Amino acid sequence: MGKSIPQYLGQLDIRKSVVSLATGAGAIYLLYKAIKAGIKCKPPLCTNSPICIARECPGPGERALPQEAPAPEASAVGGPKGLAVERERHGRDSGELRRLLNSLECKQDEYAKSMILHSITRCVYLLEAEASACTTDDIVLLGYMLDDKDNSVKTQALNTLKAFSGIRKFRLKIQEHSIKVLELISTIWDTELHIAGLRLLNNLPLPDYVHPQLRRVMPALMEILQSDYILAQVQAVRLLSYLAQKNDLLYDILNCKVHSNFLNLFQPTQPGSLLYEVLVFAERLSEGRNAPHYRAVKWHYNEQSLHESLFGEESRLADRLLALVIHPEEDVQIQACKVIVSLQYPQDLRSRPSSCQPSRSYFKNTE
Repeated sequence: MGKSIPQYLGQLDIRKSVVSLATGAGAIYLLYKAIKAGIKCKPPLCTNSPICIARECPGPGERALPQEAPAPEASAVGGPKGLAVERERHGRDSGELRRLLNSLECKQDEYAKSMILHSITRCVYLLEAEASACTTDDIVLLGYMLDDKDNSVKTQALNTLKAFSGIRKFRLKIQEHSIKVLELISTIWDTELHIAGLRLLNNLPLPDYVHPQLRRVMPALMEILQSDYILAQVQAVRLLSYLAQKNDLLYDILNCKVHSNFLNLFQPTQPGSLLYEVLVFAERLSEGRNAPHYRAVKWHYNEQSLHESLFGEESRLADRLLALVIHPEEDVQIQACKVIVSLQYPQDLRSRPSSCQPSRSYFKNTE
């Protein structure tokens, strides 16, 4: 109690110094342990899990290079030996695609299967030689994935089949899944699945035995066309344009029920990509219904049909087309003019000799 103020301040400074030293020592010790743990840490073992094809992964049980590692050194035969794409470029099979396909045969959860399928799709596009070396058994395996309970797995499987459909020798085998793909599109309302399935169908020539199933799914295709998802709409109308050229399917398309606001698809405010495809669809329908063999039959359409919306007496299609003639995009302008010509002059009249040069449709030979 008899201590002066300076003595108290002196003792306080000593205590602060002791605390500071203890804290500093603790921090240095923790930093030492962190550095030591980092030095002992090793890269993870490679497995058959989904992996990026741009990383070196020699095989199961070997160490993978960390992502920040320097570029792989050149091999004895010249060129880098790390990237799967580079190995294929130099005539060496990386085995990446085969490892992924083999891992798909193992029991995996839905997320793992989805990621593996995504990696396979990338490999097919990037590793052309390895993709061409696959077999129809691999296509069958991918087809099994279309029966998975998870929609994301189905979607990725459709994307993978689309990638393989670019290789000619697999097309016939992939065609066998057309009916299954149409079933998925018509029974599951999932935008990503619709886009993937329609992209696949648009990349394949559909055989005649699929036509009965196409008739059954026509209402679903028309609903997708009238949805608010541009990518799905574009893919749906491309498929419908292709089918409109099939004589035995034309009436089913024209008699399909549509919403009362169907002509909103021809609004100038719609994206140019969608407008263009919708105009192509309208031209093909117009040419088809004006063909002599089609006009030789007395067809009956329901009041809410696509035919009545586009070509009925109360249709406002002409007004929409005139507005599109001055559209900012030239492709849309030209296509709108072609639809107008097809409406004014039936196909058989256009083929007759005339002092005017007959209009030729650019789209007759596009498929």
